[in-house]
Amino acid sequence: MEKFDRKKHWETIYQTKQLDEVSWFQPTPETSLRFFKQFDVSKTAKIIDIGGGDSFLVDHLLDLGYQDISVLDISAAAIERAKKRLGKRADKVTWITSDIVNFEPAEKYDFWHDRAAFHFLTDEQEISNYIETAHRHINTNGFLVMGTFSEQGPKKCSGIAIKQYSETTMTERLKDGFEKITCFTIDHTTPFDTVQNFVFCSFRRL
Repeated sequence: MEKFDRKKHWETIYQTKQLDEVSWFQPTPETSLRFFKQFDVSKTAKIIDIGGGDSFLVDHLLDLGYQDISVLDISAAAIERAKKRLGKRADKVTWITSDIVNFEPAEKYDFWHDRAAFHFLTDEQEISNYIETAHRHINTNGFLVMGTFSEQGPKKCSGIAIKQYSETTMTERLKDGFEKITCFTIDHTTPFDTVQNFVFCSFRRL
């Protein structure tokens, strides 16, 4: 059986679908932005958006005056689309094309954000690698915010299987090195008028 080529899969998605033709499209990522306000994140904080692709979170963070933003995505096509949209403002962002499971950050972050990337990891070793990387590269007392499909959410996305989480299973995954702050579920309405249930959890790096 041919090994699944994750990078090729996502490059194809971003090369063949328009911005509003993907289920995760969200013009204003209100839930994610709420965490920045809740935690009173400094405008000079080092922020990374994992699997950020061409999402609009970076646009809003720039609008709010954040000065040190990195966006990581496995798809070069997704990042190029975001750069094109932002124009000259793209120069204010650090863009990283990498699979998160192979990512070796050159710095530490104060705020690690992941909406809908983590749940695509279904291999136990890859999940462990991700969490270990986050732990090593988030500053002490820094924040980790994770949004994944809940146990009431989809079991597949973009044609591939995902791993569902609950408050309990997410907290269990991150119990070594992270302290849970809050968890809640929320519905996301896709451009196709379907509803996906997410669980969002925030943690503090111990």
